[in-house]
Amino acid sequence: MSAMRAWLLVPLVLWLAGCAAPHAPAALPTEAPGITVPHGAPSALAGTPLSPDTRCTRDADCTVKNVGNCCGAYPACVNTAAVVDPEAVAADCARRGIASVCGFQDVTACRCVANRCEAAPMAPLER
Repeated sequence: MSAMRAWLLVPLVLWLAGCAAPHAPAALPTEAPGITVPHGAPSALAGTPLSPDTRCTRDADCTVKNVGNCCGAYPACVNTAAVVDPEAVAADCARRGIASVCGFQDVTACRCVANRCEAAPMAPLER
């Protein structure tokens, strides 16, 4: 009986060892050539199709656009002049071999909060 237990423990030990193995760090994406971002600037303020401009000074500076993600369409609040390119986002995801979870919040309106475009809270449902 103890020999049988030992044989049952071997797969468990191998499985646990595989989970504990160190993983290589993921490579960071490279910056697009010719685009400069101030040192320490948040990526959301960089203003590229992969990271659209979200800066604002008032609510009218913000709008909902399909910025795309690694799953497909992704509506988000960005600056009205922001350049978005969902196809470029999809191509970048494919190049890096990544995917994301599908689904998103239904964004219907935006507002400017602390100089950044954000989704406006939805009104509660009336009963």
